[in-house]
Amino acid sequence: MKVILASNNKNKIREMARILEPFGMEVVSQREAGADFEVEESGATFRENAEIKAAAVFERLRKPVIADDSGLVVDALGGAPGVYSHRYAGENAKDKERCEKLLSEMTDVPEEKRTARFVCEICFIDENGIRHFFTGNCEGIIGTEEKGENGFGYDPVFYCDGKSLAEMTDDEKNSISHRGNALRLMREYLEER
Repeated sequence: MKVILASNNKNKIREMARILEPFGMEVVSQREAGADFEVEESGATFRENAEIKAAAVFERLRKPVIADDSGLVVDALGGAPGVYSHRYAGENAKDKERCEKLLSEMTDVPEEKRTARFVCEICFIDENGIRHFFTGNCEGIIGTEEKGENGFGYDPVFYCDGKSLAEMTDDEKNSISHRGNALRLMREYLEER
């Protein structure tokens, strides 16, 4: 089954393709599918943003579409950066700048209060235009320094079981990640259909 990802983010496309490929799903970017436009994420929640992106691409192409909106929720920061995870350090900030801003805001937070989670909301619009939603989480803590070379986004500062997501192999990360968990739920749904 071919599914269009409502994104042109190379890291996200690669990660989703790696998770879904073993289940016979081919992931193509919206640009590759002929929908070369940006969608404004104006929702107040991850779910709303995922639905906005999926709906925009589906309306243009009328083919199965998957969209996700994900982000980091830090308890000590009242849930920030949340839906603003990508823009947390400014609209054009790089991953390193986002991690540095987060670490600076967490400087005085003790280890036991550094709890956080990655959240992923997936909206899958099937060939009939019906919307389906899947949620995945990954619980962890915010470390005190960046570690690791793999992954992207906040992976170098988000720790699970003593190491950052950026220190994990792709397979290790995908087995526990928020996106991996949400995509497994979607896959289970599709297998039952």
